[in-house]
Amino acid sequence: MARWKMDEGDGIWSSLYRNEDWWAIWVGFIILGLALTRLISWIPRLGGWTINPLEATGLAGASGIIPLGLLLLTLTGLAIFVRGEDGRRFLMGFPILFSASLLVLIISCQRSIRSWGLESPLWALIIGLLLNNLFKIPDWLRAAAREELFIKIGLVLLGAEVLFNDLLAAGVLGLFEVTIGLSIIWYFCYYLATRLGLSRSFASILASATSICGVSAAIASGWAVRGDPKEVSHTISLVLLFAIPMTIIMPAIGRVLGMPPAVVGAWIGGTIDTTPAVVAAGAIYGEVAMKVASIVKMSQNIMIGLVAFTLALYWALRVERRPEMGPRPIEIWFRFPKFVVGFMAASLIFSFILVPMMGYTSVRGVLSIIKEVRGWLFTLAFISIGLKTRFGELVRVGAGRPLLVFLAASFADLALSLASAYLFFGGILFPTVGLLWDDRA
Repeated sequence: MARWKMDEGDGIWSSLYRNEDWWAIWVGFIILGLALTRLISWIPRLGGWTINPLEATGLAGASGIIPLGLLLLTLTGLAIFVRGEDGRRFLMGFPILFSASLLVLIISCQRSIRSWGLESPLWALIIGLLLNNLFKIPDWLRAAAREELFIKIGLVLLGAEVLFNDLLAAGVLGLFEVTIGLSIIWYFCYYLATRLGLSRSFASILASATSICGVSAAIASGWAVRGDPKEVSHTISLVLLFAIPMTIIMPAIGRVLGMPPAVVGAWIGGTIDTTPAVVAAGAIYGEVAMKVASIVKMSQNIMIGLVAFTLALYWALRVERRPEMGPRPIEIWFRFPKFVVGFMAASLIFSFILVPMMGYTSVRGVLSIIKEVRGWLFTLAFISIGLKTRFGELVRVGAGRPLLVFLAASFADLALSLASAYLFFGGILFPTVGLLWDDRA
């Protein structure tokens, strides 16, 4: 990962085409526009397969794979070239990266593997880690592994999927649960990390990832505090690797203890830090658990912008304030992750303009296209992270202290989320909620 670039170094206007965050917004909204006009309705949707992997694509799906690769190469390559980076090596490496993503997506569609609840982002990280630790990755391929750009574009697209109509179903309770957990777990993780000698920026990234929503929060908070990109990458690896066992273990615990589906869903949504793993774990337990888990996770996604703004404000006015220059409110804007602006704008546009104009059903059809593109981008991103991470680094970084902090905060989150899930979705504070969700099964 390259170090964060300050907008002020480029100038307010030049940052609009030189800053990676702005490019994530431009590319994201181009994709949203193409989806709305149905110009990319041909995006391949991979299906399940048992023995023959070619069943995953079919003839119709296979015909769309190369055009999709060219579309993503054109849009992301444009961002690379305009920003004056090494476009030649990106052009060389992207086809290999895209092919690896296709392989990952096909593997994750195998019916037996899918039943384990392990989604494509997790397989992407695992395969990327294996390739990087077993073979020497050429520099031209590493140059194409632009995990930040891929994730940021994907997060802008994710904003369109966060519809306020969906959140109103049970989002108020989800926000209550998320707010309580976020406040306590964030401070606990930050306090523990700083006590163990980690930098305040690394502590903030770890705290945001464990208390909010993993990958998205790590990227947003990393930008806000101008943390070392290696700290962000390390945190993302921990988040994804921790999600693998939790995806299987949490539904199993729920079945052994006979927990209500709504409680299990809220517990999963408040604990597991990646959206695909949340949906997968909820689906393992049942339809109700999956719905509640998804709503709680969407409630967490809403908090990304608030936390990013708060961190940017605190870092600009307190942590890295330069006394000789006095307080500079514009510094908050320089630090605020711009792709979060795109995330929030997409959510507002789809929720309050497009849903009333087009209708909920039509918008859902558009979002199904957007979700497919986002899946490809996240797969590209997580393979890229794996290609830049070595197993030994997971323990060596910070002498293992980040791993210790992450595990301690994650287990604290497990306990607190379980208590909150029972309070808000188990019929303790709101007696009718459990019955309501049971009726929706």
